Amino acid sequence: MTETDVIILGAGAAGLFAAGQAGQRGLRVALLEKTDAPGKKILISGGGRCNFTNLGAGPGNYLSANPHFAKSALARYSPADFIALVDKHGIAWHEKTLGQLFCDGSAKQIVAMLRDECPADRVSLTCDVEISQVERGDDGSFTVTAADGRIWRAPALVIATGGPSIPKMGASDFAYRLARQFGLKVVEPRPALVPLTLGDEDALFRELSGVAAPVLARAGAGKRKTEFAEAALFTHKGLSGPAILQISSYWRHGEEVGITFLPDAASDWLIATKRDRPRTHLRTLLRERLPDRVADALADRLGLEREIGNASDKELRAAQVQLADWRFAPNGTEGLAKAEVTAGGIATAELSSRTMEAAKVPGLYAIGEAVDVTGWLGGYNFQWAWASGFACAEALAAASFR
Repeated sequence: MTETDVIILGAGAAGLFAAGQAGQRGLRVALLEKTDAPGKKILISGGGRCNFTNLGAGPGNYLSANPHFAKSALARYSPADFIALVDKHGIAWHEKTLGQLFCDGSAKQIVAMLRDECPADRVSLTCDVEISQVERGDDGSFTVTAADGRIWRAPALVIATGGPSIPKMGASDFAYRLARQFGLKVVEPRPALVPLTLGDEDALFRELSGVAAPVLARAGAGKRKTEFAEAALFTHKGLSGPAILQISSYWRHGEEVGITFLPDAASDWLIATKRDRPRTHLRTLLRERLPDRVADALADRLGLEREIGNASDKELRAAQVQLADWRFAPNGTEGLAKAEVTAGGIATAELSSRTMEAAKVPGLYAIGEAVDVTGWLGGYNFQWAWASGFACAEALAAASFR
């Protein structure tokens, strides 16, 4: 049996970072990973360059049953803090759009940095650990038993195994099963940042597979209602691209999605064009602003084939309205296999926002994607991993078992 101060389950972004922070504070950490290597999701993120944070990351960029939960951790470990760490390790980076930061080189540099941040004499990383049992003793200590018989025991246990998105990378619902074992509630998990699928009524748009266009996309109802102005990509199954992935976190089955195809157009742009260019066709106007295939598909659906000067203002206004709020009725998503993250998770009502510790189970912590805090596309989920891992490590260092 290995006796240690802290057992961290999961060597992804949150687990690796928390292990390093805890080890630097003098704690002995057993970091256990199910797969054969740490940081596998990090390696495939950002097209292999890791979108490791976002300059604008703040509480408003996260979806949770408690929108205030992330405030404390995000305030105490900011994007600037992680950038300083990246700079300390000499990793070159660049900003793309909307505050997204990527490595100039490879995501491997971030994984190497996180491993280097783990003191060798304090943090023990063990991979290929298939956990068969987790127990809490009468003394409050946690015992983790592997399928091969290896055993670890510590007064603190951190759940950092993420959610079940991208199961081919070893992801599972282990975090939720473990949380329920200890009596913690779980907000229903679902795919997030995921492509949406369309039914037969939108079949025409499947012919646009591979074509992207800048749009304003809307989804959600009530407090979930939101919109994103980015690119939408048509696929053979439905809709994808940054704008769609973003709103997928807010969409629910049975709801519609609204797309504005010309987000920069004035409200009465067709009426004004009718006065200035009466002999122009709608198809031509759309081709001036959108990819040809998208313009043709929209023109076919709208059915205004004559010169716009021969169309009534009522017809043109109807076309303007539809182009400003084209309604799609997704019949689902491409599921956890294609979801970048999982929304939902261990209920924030069960955890301290300051320490990430479970109120009902002293010594039990949960961080990263395992928790019901889901960020937007663009580095926000990594920033939550760093911030929640930092908050947890600080709490562990101050814990009474020391």
